[in-house]
Amino acid sequence: MKKLNVCVLFGGVSPEHDVSLRSAESVLRNMDPEKYDIYPVGITKEGKWILYRSTDYSKLPGGAWEQDSNNRPAMISPVRGEGLLGFDGDTIARQSIDVVFPVLHGENGEDGAMQGLLQLAGIPYVGPHISASAVAMDKTLTKLVADKAGVTQAAWQLVRREDLELRLEQMLDLLESRFPYPMFVKPSGTGSSVGVSKAASREALAAALQSAAVYDNKVLVEEFIRGREVEVAVMGNGNPMASVCGEIDSGADFYDYDAKYVTDTSTAYIPARIDADVEERVREAAVKVYQAIGCQGLSRVDFFVTYEDNRVVFNEINTLPGFTSISMYPKLFEASGIPYGQLIDELLRLAVEAAR
Repeated sequence: MKKLNVCVLFGGVSPEHDVSLRSAESVLRNMDPEKYDIYPVGITKEGKWILYRSTDYSKLPGGAWEQDSNNRPAMISPVRGEGLLGFDGDTIARQSIDVVFPVLHGENGEDGAMQGLLQLAGIPYVGPHISASAVAMDKTLTKLVADKAGVTQAAWQLVRREDLELRLEQMLDLLESRFPYPMFVKPSGTGSSVGVSKAASREALAAALQSAAVYDNKVLVEEFIRGREVEVAVMGNGNPMASVCGEIDSGADFYDYDAKYVTDTSTAYIPARIDADVEERVREAAVKVYQAIGCQGLSRVDFFVTYEDNRVVFNEINTLPGFTSISMYPKLFEASGIPYGQLIDELLRLAVEAAR
């Protein structure tokens, strides 16, 4: 059987650049070279594209890969049929690509921008297409779709950066009239909990809004939901499947960036510590959100399950979730009987199937 030419994109101009490097290291280590000819392409924080011609993937976290002497400038051409272009002086080498795995998180990778380039190029790619990526990346748009689909979620309020610049005190009054403390404050368009804060006072709320507005001109403020943090991995095109549920105990005030990637305070429970009927409701809601947004390939859908009455409350969806060695998406499918390497095979197959 002919090998597939697979381009793995990583890095990116995004606050989640470093997380992407760690995800890509795991993906590349688990791709079977007997099945795939692999072309790793890294995007630096400055936006330079580099064909990484080494198999020493340990260099990715930390950024040492950028200095490898075998590297060559590269790009994916938007012209159909040209594929991956590598540059060596005045020479251009063209390499056909069968499928792209964009192991890119957040801005410029998960928001429809990269998906648009790949769509123009006519190259199949892992994950949801342009519109679903864009909607899922913008948490306020996600909320509107979930509302329309009848999915239970936390009450929320959109705040714009100009509101903070022109009428901060009025916005604080509005938010305090809507929600009791604590409140959660999030940039509308980041993942990995970048820029997310939990505010327990007016002073903290003002600081949290200003902090979130650094990352996005739209800021989402949500009521606090007291419950377990439960995550579900979803995979598929027309007939998606949901994994077993997992639960995160952050061991901190909430599951922020540090709890996810820096400290070792968090604990994952797979399966989640919820009753079977509650788990089934969570899995059904995950597929409902996935389909309402129009996802294909993969996504991770996150919920709260309230302590008092086991209400299932939608939190957010991630269309290109973390793939590090400790990330929930691959762990959840491993617990569902699909190990990491097989998971990659299936995601690449789904990408090709969707393009057809």
